[in-house]
Amino acid sequence: MTPPRASWSSRLKLDEPRGFAIQVGLVLLLCAAAAFIVGNVGANVARLNLRVGFDFLSRPAGFDIAQALIPYPETSTYLRAFWVALLNTVLLGALSIAGATVLGLAVALLRLARNPLLALIALGYIEAVRNIPLLLQLFFWYFAVLGPLPPPRQSLSLFDLVFLNKRGLALPWPVPEPGFVAFIALLAVGLVAFVLLARAARRRRIASGHSARGIWGAALVALVLPFASTVVTGTPIAWDMPRLGGFNIAGGATVIPEFVAMVIGMTIYGSAFIAELIRGGIASVNRGQTEAGMSLGLSQSRIYATIVIPQVFRAVLPPLTGQYITLFKNSSLAAAIGYPDLMLIFAGTALNQTGQPLEIIGITMASYLLINLAIAAVANVANGRMLRRER
Repeated sequence: MTPPRASWSSRLKLDEPRGFAIQVGLVLLLCAAAAFIVGNVGANVARLNLRVGFDFLSRPAGFDIAQALIPYPETSTYLRAFWVALLNTVLLGALSIAGATVLGLAVALLRLARNPLLALIALGYIEAVRNIPLLLQLFFWYFAVLGPLPPPRQSLSLFDLVFLNKRGLALPWPVPEPGFVAFIALLAVGLVAFVLLARAARRRRIASGHSARGIWGAALVALVLPFASTVVTGTPIAWDMPRLGGFNIAGGATVIPEFVAMVIGMTIYGSAFIAELIRGGIASVNRGQTEAGMSLGLSQSRIYATIVIPQVFRAVLPPLTGQYITLFKNSSLAAAIGYPDLMLIFAGTALNQTGQPLEIIGITMASYLLINLAIAAVANVANGRMLRRER
């Protein structure tokens, strides 16, 4: 039985005279330090005659951004430039975290492989990547790998669908058709129906020990709905294919080389640390459980998928969250190779043009803080649900 948690007053020792005096003293000391910092900043602002305020956000920025996930016309304001840079940073962090997790899991499994050559290769990969600074790795991918790529007319092609050259990576791009909204709506309905049916089947199986009949048929019907809409409205998505036109690639979507280098570098760098976390988590799983799975006739992949990996992620989720936060903070190095993220666009170009460091640095710091707190909050919710299931 879990013992009851102590109240805040007892934990802070406010019910003791000495503890109360110490806490009050600490609060007063913090207030005095904050007042000193604010007063010092105010005096320096007045002495240097700096402009203070956030009215600059409504002024035209007057500069272009190489990658914009939302429309960014020439008359865009600094606030619009901030949102573009923030979305670029979030996209970079999300793709890097996802890629590092998948690659780290694969490297961890190779690290534990019975084949000594595969295990040695995985160990060498981990040690090499972890002990080379991330900034040097980014320089390697950007200047040494992507820099010498051929011009667009001599692009490296994959089945004439994907083109890689020194200007970036050209990919096919989906274009919504008139039936796209109906397809997405029916797809959402089908997925919700599938989740509800699966939960109902799980409750019935727990209560009676019998699986619900027809759940897969009902789920199939639910998932068929969006595809049936294509018969009425036609294909929901058309593809804009890249093609060589003149001296450049026309059509499709071109990913700038700075983004490609950042995603590759951060994915590989983060995967080395994540691989060691997952390897330690796999080693912590009781060997008797894997032996029990083998005695039931389960394959090695089935044992890892249903027995080992779920327990591993419960064990490594807290340190894995810390690695995710560290990886996202490392995205600020993107300014070193010219990727238009928060550090380059807002804390760099906008700061130099407006001359308002307090506001811009404060907004940038708050943005990173809120995003990292959001990552930690999602991980804490997932960790709490896992703990409740174990109880």
